[in-house]
Amino acid sequence: MVTSKNWQSKTALFMALSITSTAIAPLIIANPAFAQTSFTDVQSNYWASQFIQELSKRNIIAGFPDGSFRPEEAVTRAQFAAMLNKAFNKSPQRQSIKFNDVATNYWAYNAIQQSYITGFLSGYPGNRFEPNQAIPRQQVLVSLANGLNYSPSANISTTLQYFNDAANIADYARTPIAAAVEKRLVVNYPNVNFLNPTTNATRAQVAAFIYQALVSSNQATAINSPYIVGLQTTPTQSTSATIPQGTIVPVKYEKAEKILVTKDEIAPLTLITSQSIITQNGTVIIPAGTQVVGQLKPAQGGSQFVAQKFVLTSGQEYQISATSNIITKTETIKKGISTTAIIKDTVLGAAAAAAIAAVTGDKAIATEEVLGGAGIGGLIGLFLGKKSVDLIAIEPNTNLQLTINQDLPVLLK
Repeated sequence: MVTSKNWQSKTALFMALSITSTAIAPLIIANPAFAQTSFTDVQSNYWASQFIQELSKRNIIAGFPDGSFRPEEAVTRAQFAAMLNKAFNKSPQRQSIKFNDVATNYWAYNAIQQSYITGFLSGYPGNRFEPNQAIPRQQVLVSLANGLNYSPSANISTTLQYFNDAANIADYARTPIAAAVEKRLVVNYPNVNFLNPTTNATRAQVAAFIYQALVSSNQATAINSPYIVGLQTTPTQSTSATIPQGTIVPVKYEKAEKILVTKDEIAPLTLITSQSIITQNGTVIIPAGTQVVGQLKPAQGGSQFVAQKFVLTSGQEYQISATSNIITKTETIKKGISTTAIIKDTVLGAAAAAAIAAVTGDKAIATEEVLGGAGIGGLIGLFLGKKSVDLIAIEPNTNLQLTINQDLPVLLK
């Protein structure tokens, strides 16, 4: 999920928020707090770094104990089944089957069964699955297209003419791969015109394919990569576009790892979009780094970020209606606790700061001014005599993803 209003006390930031958005489709972001997202062998300029990072956040893929990701390592059919099981939640389409080469105590037994009954993967003649076989690129694309029930709408031969090596695509794979092309599931590095269908898929390539499948099914924000087949990287001639209702805007807050507010507090907050919001043809409509200006507000016993406007890097503004999920997680502040431990890597709302000052007796906090210029001192009386207070604890990088509540028309330049 914008900009900043940051107040820094002698020991803490007192409330600023930043947000980042991306892509134009309803997104479902699962961003585990402790997922490893950087790897020693995946540099920021690596062609698949964004795909790998985003799937790592969702715990769909993971690195190795030595901190590496091994992006060029081949993926087995069992490993791919495990990735599918984490990436997609789909109802069964057919009955389970007993594969003669997959014992019930095999590490990926459940994932393989799930990938079969949901229609993503099938076996070979003789009820074999070949779990340790490296999976070719065309099998990965066929699996995703079939599992997501994608069918081509255009002429198959015409679509596949895009690839200089189209003759190498197996007959069984032509129709689903054509559908995958139409849905922009195909990512070819370094040359988009070569599919290399029979080459074993690497961990980086599978990450890119799966991420694009999530984008196509409105479960992730689009990444503007020149290696996505069919994705235009130059702006179209259209003068306007619409961000549809339901679009999820992921954001980040770089100033602190946690925000504390009272359950009754209204606190101004600015976040920053982490990725660009783009159209399906690659046109950027809300660039990364756009400020998301709004407020944290009380909601159903918790706190919710209510966004009011985008402020683009160009200075252009759009009034928006967007909200985060309601955060109800609390942190209890007790008398005698060290304020240094409380405010480490944390920003505070004015009322939260007053509550901490009153309960802990740390009057230094009361001398500070916080969000919107509100003074803490005038609020302390509300909490005097309390031995403890429960504050809403917000992890902005995981809790404040936004959902656009109504269609938002924007101008293209």
